[in-house]
Amino acid sequence: MLVRADGSVLGSLGSAALDATVNAATSDTLRRHATDTIYFDTQGRPITRQATASDSYFQIMLEVHELPATLLVIGGGHVGKALATIGHLCGFSIEIVDDRPEFASAERFPEADRITCGRFEDVLRDYPIDSNTYVVCVTRGHKHDQTSLSLIAESPAAYVGMIGSKRRVRAVLQYLVAEGMPVAAAERVHTPIGLDIGAETPEEIAVSIMAELIQSRRGGTGEGMRDMKRTRR
Repeated sequence: MLVRADGSVLGSLGSAALDATVNAATSDTLRRHATDTIYFDTQGRPITRQATASDSYFQIMLEVHELPATLLVIGGGHVGKALATIGHLCGFSIEIVDDRPEFASAERFPEADRITCGRFEDVLRDYPIDSNTYVVCVTRGHKHDQTSLSLIAESPAAYVGMIGSKRRVRAVLQYLVAEGMPVAAAERVHTPIGLDIGAETPEEIAVSIMAELIQSRRGGTGEGMRDMKRTRR
């Protein structure tokens, strides 16, 4: 059975009650871009995995089929390079924007699907960004960050983040709000970016950023697995 994002259905599992219950269960799986296994009794009612030992039940696998998420890296420096490499390994479609030809090149970013060289304000003004796009600003200066964020913070991107110290990023966002950016748009920017893992090198910082992107995409808690109280379905 195919369940589309708008809730429409193609095909059937053979039971109207089961179809309806499975359809209702797909919204969380779609939101997390995940693969899940869920269980129902013969009446189409959800049950836990433990309840299947002695009863008749249905076991249903939910698998999301969609285009790869886009990771738009604004800034082709050391962190941008490391982020593109790790993002590619994690299955993202990589897109690079920089205003320097030597940093926006196929030689530097062989893993990229799209590379654009040009002034940030010119490139990003009409750049295609949708709800499956994750945008990270890792430019070489706060002026470029301001320019980039002014054009993408109100976009439909799933995630917008900016690298920098707390003082630097606070100044950038305060300036943008003073210039007319809606407060809600500024508040959605993840900054300082990444999870706190004590990262120091560009590669470690990229791991920290990618961890936050995956957390945002999959709905994780960011808590250490050892510390979580996991329950079986």
